[in-house]
Order: sequence, then C-alpha cells, then structure tokens
Amino acid sequence: MALCRSFLFAPGNVARRVEKALGLDADAVIIDLEDSVAVSDKPATRALAAEALRRPRTCRGYLRVNAPSTPFCFRDLVEVLHPSVDGVILPKVESAADLHAVDWLIANLEREHGLTEGSIDLIPIIETAIGVQRIDRILQARSLRSYSGAWRVRRVAFGAADYSNDLGLEPTLEEPELGDARTRIVLASRAAGVENPIDSPWFHLREPEAFARALERSRRAGFQGRLCIHPDQIAPVNAAYAPSEEEVARAERIVAAFDVAEAQGSAAIQVDGQMVDYPVVNRARAVLAAAREIAARRS
Repeated sequence: MALCRSFLFAPGNVARRVEKALGLDADAVIIDLEDSVAVSDKPATRALAAEALRRPRTCRGYLRVNAPSTPFCFRDLVEVLHPSVDGVILPKVESAADLHAVDWLIANLEREHGLTEGSIDLIPIIETAIGVQRIDRILQARSLRSYSGAWRVRRVAFGAADYSNDLGLEPTLEEPELGDARTRIVLASRAAGVENPIDSPWFHLREPEAFARALERSRRAGFQGRLCIHPDQIAPVNAAYAPSEEEVARAERIVAAFDVAEAQGSAAIQVDGQMVDYPVVNRARAVLAAAREIAARRS
C-alpha cells in the first residue's frame, strides 16, 4: 500500500516549481495541466510535463489533466502518459461515463507502452454538486476494475473550492458548510470498497492554526491524506495523517494481546480498558502497517 498523505500540486508550465516539487518530501507530486495553466499555454505544457515525469524522483508522479468535458483531456492523456507516470488526477468527474471513457483510453495507452493494464492509477476529483450527488453511482462504475483485474480507481479526492463555487457557498475557516459533502464522499468510498479519500487543498496560507484544526477534523472524519498547494503544507499534512507514537504503541499492545488470546481460542478481550475484537485489531494492524511504511520511506 503506497503512502497517500500528501499530494503536492506544481504548475506544469513553471519548470523551476516542478523541479523543486519533485525534490520535496511529498508522497506524490501532481504536475498540473488544468487550473494553474492558461488555456493558451496548455498544448505546449504537455511536453514539459511528460519530460519532467521521466526524471528520477523519490516520490510518485501524477498528472492532473483537464476535465473530460473539455477539448484538452484527450490530448493531455495521449501526449503525456508514459511508463514513468504513476497516475492521473481527473478533475470535475460527474458520472460513471467519465470514468469509463478515461479508463478505456488509459488501458489502450498502457498496452501501447507495454505496461500491465491497471498499472496507472486514476484518482477522480469530486468537486461539483452533480459529482457529490452521484458519488455512489460514480464509484460503482464497472470500469473501476481494469481488464487485468487490477483496480484502476483506488481512491477519490474532494475539491472544496470548485464545489463551493458551484453551490454558491462561502465556507468559514472551520468549514461546517462542507461537512455533508465530505461525509458523503467518505461513506460512498468505503461502501464501494475503495480506499479512504484524499481531502481538498487548504487555501488559507496565513492561517496555520486553522489548518491544523482542519487536518485533525479531516483525519478523524475518514480522509487518508490531503491535496497540497504549497510546499509548507507538506510537513503538517504528513504528520497529521500519520499515526502518532502513542497510537503506534497502543496498536502494538492490542495486536500482541489479541494474538495471544486468539491462539487460546478467544476473539474478544480487553486492552487498556477497551473491548477488542476483530474490527479493532484489524484497525490496529493497519496503523502498524502505515507506521512501517513511513519508517521505510525515511530510511
């Protein structure tokens, strides 16, 4: 399981920012062809993005293409996808048909490049009223599983800015106005059997304390990571979506005690005054797996 805490955007037409981003500690860098690139510059930016993702890097490299409804999406995919691209971020997804069409094109490009079908990750961004309303049907699209049997869509992301604009919302710093949309996306993700989603970028760059509170709410609400728009957001995001030392220690106690009990024929015990059964121990094992992966990345 790849770490999915921090996804840092970098405008595809600004080479120095792309180069800097690929050398930072984000779990993934998203080279952007959409919002940060002017319409007149989009065609020329494709070659720059493709070349940047061919260079050596320590993080995963994604491409945010333009929305399926635009005249740019097809050429974005055809001209930029190659074996060194780890995944595609697909904005403004509003239907299962969007995923079917893009999945079909990616599968054909994988074959063209000699890649295993399903090897290129696809992350839809849910960021419109229609997208949120149809999230269950979007995630139940049969094209989520590629012809090879691998999952194409392993998780979705939430785009709060476009969603707010679409609904005419003016969210406050604590963002209660966005709570319903976030809950629906988390619930639909788990109901569809995909991973927990990635949360929206935080745009209030001079509000670090409010950002810390937002990260805590997000993690507790079921998100596994965050889209980032500034390098300074990487460290707090990585820390917020990683298990703390106390959580790791408690998970170790739970797993150790449960393994002993299970060997003796019991599947319900108490640890630190809490009832522990299979759901609780499975969560503890997931915490330990995440901690091991983070430690391996640091080494």
